[in-house]
Amino acid sequence: MKRKLIAAIGIAGMMVSVAACGGDDKDSGGKTAADGFKGETLTVWAMDGSTPPGWTKDLTAAFEKQTGATLKFETQQWNGIQQKITTALSEENPPDVLEVGNTQTPAYAATGGLADLSGLKSEIGADWTEALNASSVFDGKQYAAPWYFANRVVIYNKKVWADAGITETPKTRDEFFKDLEAIEKKTKAEPIYLPGQNWYFFDGLTIGQGADLVKKEGDKYVSNLADPKVTAAIEIYKKYQAFSKAPKDKDEATPQQAEVFAKGDVGAFIGMGWEAGTAIAANKDIEKNIGYFTIPGETAEKPEGVFLGGSNFAVAAGSKKQELAQEFLKLALSDKFEGALAKENGVIPNKESLQSNLTANPAAVAAAPAAAFGGTTPLIPEWAAVENAPNPIKTYMTAVLNGKSPAEAAKQVEDEINKRLSQTS
Repeated sequence: MKRKLIAAIGIAGMMVSVAACGGDDKDSGGKTAADGFKGETLTVWAMDGSTPPGWTKDLTAAFEKQTGATLKFETQQWNGIQQKITTALSEENPPDVLEVGNTQTPAYAATGGLADLSGLKSEIGADWTEALNASSVFDGKQYAAPWYFANRVVIYNKKVWADAGITETPKTRDEFFKDLEAIEKKTKAEPIYLPGQNWYFFDGLTIGQGADLVKKEGDKYVSNLADPKVTAAIEIYKKYQAFSKAPKDKDEATPQQAEVFAKGDVGAFIGMGWEAGTAIAANKDIEKNIGYFTIPGETAEKPEGVFLGGSNFAVAAGSKKQELAQEFLKLALSDKFEGALAKENGVIPNKESLQSNLTANPAAVAAAPAAAFGGTTPLIPEWAAVENAPNPIKTYMTAVLNGKSPAEAAKQVEDEINKRLSQTS
């Protein structure tokens, strides 16, 4: 997703292996951090919107004071970034540190372009949230470090809910369905706007059921849509969608769901926190009525599974400044700067203990509880081809919503999914 900072939501990173941490901080060349790296320049590729001004200024000053080196951020655009990074990693002088999408990490790691950061994980990542770190691991090794994340929440119209007599936001899925029923019966509003192909929400439901969209058979991956747990996920989606008048064959961008919500006659929609800004831009009057809550799961103790979009930091395996890159990562991912990024950009930090930095951002506060229960699309290099248009997962969803059984709908698309999974990059 390339709409803006947090919508870029599939992102991952790369970092370099580090020497065992001990009393001696020298590398093989005998240089220490205290000696400094005067005269050197570390180049960091970061995506447009990821590095807010205050954070960037303070981190640059701290890095240059600590190391004596120059820090150079080069802003990249999401459009075409995968090919650009792939090319850069194959060159003799790649950027030293890169921000990469979490779901893209396996493909970069498989090419050998990323350095093994298992040592760094041991040194500074003991309390990284497991679900957020999962995308940084490939083939049993740490090829990236979790940086920032975002996931979907329920964005609702407080006035519509009040008109329906609802006084509290739901804590369980069943309570949510009862609230939608109340809106349907007691108001003229559409209870929820949910198009048939909001497949990232469906992926979250699948994660919540403890399932994945693929499975391994022998030495290859194949479709897992016929799994009973995936069936349970699409049945939950179907129950939500029954409260909506949205088209069953369109996604959340066609039309933009936030603009539909902005008209004031929709109770809620499921989206990224920044989409509230889209609604406000379309209708300033809606701002006073916007609220947020965590997508509720089966029980109050465990929120719904969510797709985690985000970015990881990584170091190019071909970088000649491995130790300097690690000094940058240790600083950028420290509690001080990880917390500052969460506060300034309203993104979920890489450890739960830093979520207190989100208190000024109600959308992020609503998103944070689900982060530990989230996941991604399958973290395999072969997955990328599956998402290409026309996305067969969307086809499956529409077929179920139009009356096919989940088994029939799965059978309709599984050959195409398996074909795409067998493609070599």
